[in-house]
Parts: sequence; structure tokens; C-alpha cells
Amino acid sequence: MKKNFFLAMACAVVILSSCSSGQPAGKISAWKAKHVFLIGIDGWGSYSMKQAKVPNIRDLMANGSYTLEKRSVLPSSSAVNWASMYMGAGPELHGYCEWGSQVPDLPSRVVNRNGIFPTVFSELRSAAPEAEIGNIYEWDGIRYLVDTLSLSYDKHVAEVSEDSTAVTRFIVDYIKDKKPALLNVQYDVLDHVGHAAGHDTPMYYAKLEEIDGYIGQIVKATKDAGIWEETIIIVTADHGGIGKTHGGRTMAEMETPFVICGKSIKKGYQIEESMMQYDVASTIASIFALQQPQVWVGRPVSVFE
Repeated sequence: MKKNFFLAMACAVVILSSCSSGQPAGKISAWKAKHVFLIGIDGWGSYSMKQAKVPNIRDLMANGSYTLEKRSVLPSSSAVNWASMYMGAGPELHGYCEWGSQVPDLPSRVVNRNGIFPTVFSELRSAAPEAEIGNIYEWDGIRYLVDTLSLSYDKHVAEVSEDSTAVTRFIVDYIKDKKPALLNVQYDVLDHVGHAAGHDTPMYYAKLEEIDGYIGQIVKATKDAGIWEETIIIVTADHGGIGKTHGGRTMAEMETPFVICGKSIKKGYQIEESMMQYDVASTIASIFALQQPQVWVGRPVSVFE
């Protein structure tokens, strides 16, 4: 009887441990990292990297993997590309087709239990019900594309209109307090500068350098929180631009950087394979050992050691 009692107690401990982690037993052990932070910079074109003074981004490139040839889907505009980045497919399947789409312009090929095309956030939530999943963003259009019902924390930082540092302060506090498994970040202001002053202008580069400083603060917060060694950081964009516009088919509008650095990532590696916007979701899914939905067309990039 004593032997059976202690065996039952041991099984209970295993079950409780798996529940507290937010994953079935054995699942987290398959993750390539415990934390993924996706930092999106609206309007950041690859052309800018020829002269941009962005030491924090370049440090992530040197210590991780990158490509400057990731292509946006068409049109090279915001909502359609953020949707593709989160949904693992193009507008032909997820249905968000315009710069400001809040609902599908075409019927989504499939929808999940929350009534939206499957996102990387909803897929992680299904696999890890207790996972901390956050979303902090400047542009309120992001909330229509992430599946907010799958999030633990959703913050549109309206305060940024009065304080340009507000977004980063929320991010830093959230990382230190919650240590999220997955955090989506979106900086919108560079796109505003592109429309007002123009792409490839001194004002554009000045704002990009400011955002690079914020990325440095996010990296520091990750280290201060004691999770840097278990974290992967991705920095990328929805589209670039030309003149004061975007949405067209020039490479200045369509090519955006993709930088990935952290646990399990090759160091100083330039990605040669083709990469599309929807491959971002697939790459994150592969980090969390998620089974990719059949409707997704994205492929994980080969950046893992």
C-alpha cells in the first residue's frame, strides 16, 4: 500500500508540474527557446541598412542570423503585411487585402474557434493554455490582426502621442513583470516620418536610430529579467517605402530586414534562402514546436544551430 501511495504521489507531482508550465508534459522541452519577442518596425525598408546608424540592430545581426531580402506580400502596405506576418499565409488565404483592413476583404479560407484566421498567437494558446502571450503596439490597427482572444495582455499605447518613449516603457515593465513566452511589439512612428518627410531622408534615419535605442532597452530588460539566455529576439518590418509612399512593387517598398538572434540561432549567419512575410509566423511556430495549420503556406527559415 505504501508503495502504491508514493507512486501515486509521484505521478501527481508530474501532472501538477506540467499544468503549471502551461504545456502538456514533455512539450516545453521541445521548444528551442522559452521566450520569443517579435519587434516590428512599420515602414523599415532594407535599403536603409546601407547607412543607418543602428548599433543595437547590427549587434543582433552579428550575433544572430539575418536577411535584407525578405519580401512583403502585395500590396506593400500595413494591415495586409502584418496579417501575413502573424497568420502564416498571404491575403489570398487570410483575406486581409488593404493597408487598413480590420476584417477580411475576402472570406478567410478557414477560421479558428475565435472566428479569425489562425494566427501564431492562437496556435501557441491552443498548445500552451497557460502561456503568457502579450501584444504592445502603437498602431491600433494591429488589434484586428492578432486574435486578441488568444492574448494574455493587449495594450494599444495611445500615450505615445504625448510621450515617444511610452511604448518601450510598457514593454520593459511587461518583460520584467511577466517574462512572456511570446511578445509582439509594433513601432509605428517610422512609417509616419516616411509619409511626412519621406523615406531615405535625414528625419527618417534619425527616427530609425531612435527606435534602435529602444531595441537596446528591450535587450537590456531581457537581461535584467534573467531570461536572456532562453530568449529569441526577432526584428523585422511590414514594408519599406519610396519617396513619401508605399504600396507599390519597387524593391524599396517590398524588401524588409529580418533579424533573429538568441538561443539556438546561428551566429553571424546571412540567410541566403528566399523569405516571405508569412515565413515569420512559421519560424516562430517552429521555435515553439507547434504543428503548423494546413492552411498556412509559410516555411521556417533555416537559422537554427
